[in-house]
Amino acid sequence: MKIIIHGGFFSESDQSHKVKTAKQNSLKSIAQKAFEYLQTHSAFDTVAYAVSLLEDDPLYNAGTGSQIQSDGIIRMSAAIMDGETQKLSGVINIQDVRNPIFVAKSLISEDDRVLGGNGAKKYAAEHGFEDFSTEIPQRRKEYEAKLSSGGKGTVGCVAIDKSGKLAVATSTGGKGFEISGRISDSATVAGNYANSFCAVSCTGVGEDIVSNATAAKIVTRVTDGMSLENAFHKTFDELKVIQGFAGAIAIDKNGNMYHQDSYPTMVFASFDGEKFETFS
Repeated sequence: MKIIIHGGFFSESDQSHKVKTAKQNSLKSIAQKAFEYLQTHSAFDTVAYAVSLLEDDPLYNAGTGSQIQSDGIIRMSAAIMDGETQKLSGVINIQDVRNPIFVAKSLISEDDRVLGGNGAKKYAAEHGFEDFSTEIPQRRKEYEAKLSSGGKGTVGCVAIDKSGKLAVATSTGGKGFEISGRISDSATVAGNYANSFCAVSCTGVGEDIVSNATAAKIVTRVTDGMSLENAFHKTFDELKVIQGFAGAIAIDKNGNMYHQDSYPTMVFASFDGEKFETFS
């Protein structure tokens, strides 16, 4: 049983040492809570739980603390995928819910498993998800001052459970000030993909991740027999061709964990019950 999570990118130029330390402590705490949850739950349930904790922490650009788009509205996207069934479900540009990942998880049992905009919100309301404003004062201040994080904020989790089953979940609040209607990678197989061989969650610039099909490529290469490390290296070498900005976390069926970013520094933490690893 292992857990690895990410919380987007950290930039020394626009975040303080205090924020860096807060993120390190937060990620370590969430990884430990998620690992404890994994003891009695499936990987599928655990990745949703872990991402919900990340969504609830305003340090990250997902759920509470999401970026505000160019028209002054917050729209969020999230997806979850079960490696065993290879079913993916997600929401795109959903508004006014606390945890988009739980709405995405609820859709896994539906015939129509990826919903967007008003349809996603209507589904959420009909299934007991209450209205919730995810805007925080800091995001409003950034919006009004036309500041942006550069589109590098997304959260995700990959887990392998005691049965060896893999799952992945990813959630984002967008890149900030984007055109209304813009779709990120997080609710697509480019940014969130799993099968019985490997599971991958991405963060970074969504357009680059989609162009590179990053998560799907890594998983496919591992499925075809490439090692997890080599699959990452080959995929990120291809990302360089388009000068892509991305980071990814993964676990394979043997419990190997790996992470890589194209530019410093993706914030992440992993825990296997004995050893923590966090970004530095």
